[in-house]
Amino acid sequence: MAERARGTVIADESVNVFGEQLIACSADPLTGWFRNGSCDTCSQDGGSHTVCAQMTDAFLAFSKAQGNDLSTARPEFGFPGLKAGDYWCLCASRWMEAFNAGKAPKVKLAATHKRALEACSLRALRQCAVDLN
Repeated sequence: MAERARGTVIADESVNVFGEQLIACSADPLTGWFRNGSCDTCSQDGGSHTVCAQMTDAFLAFSKAQGNDLSTARPEFGFPGLKAGDYWCLCASRWMEAFNAGKAPKVKLAATHKRALEACSLRALRQCAVDLN
């Protein structure tokens, strides 16, 4: 797998689930493991923040119930808190868990890193895609 340097961290190649160039997920709020607006990842990203998902109230409530409150702002961590409609790079395993529970948010496949496929099936991701014809 091709890698490129980002400061002192080596990032995986920016490729989406289709094997194409990864597009941006969100600049407002600024998302991503690297906070560069994309679901880029690296070996240090243990949660694999690789699924570009559009938040819903149902998913935010589900995530909070699982112990990951994404709706409350945490300024000390530079986290604005999310609301329905925001796009965010989610942990692939949490997205798949939500899918299995019937609470998965929609995904932007062109902005979802190929590494998400290690935890999510392409079939499931496609069922929730906002960017397929």
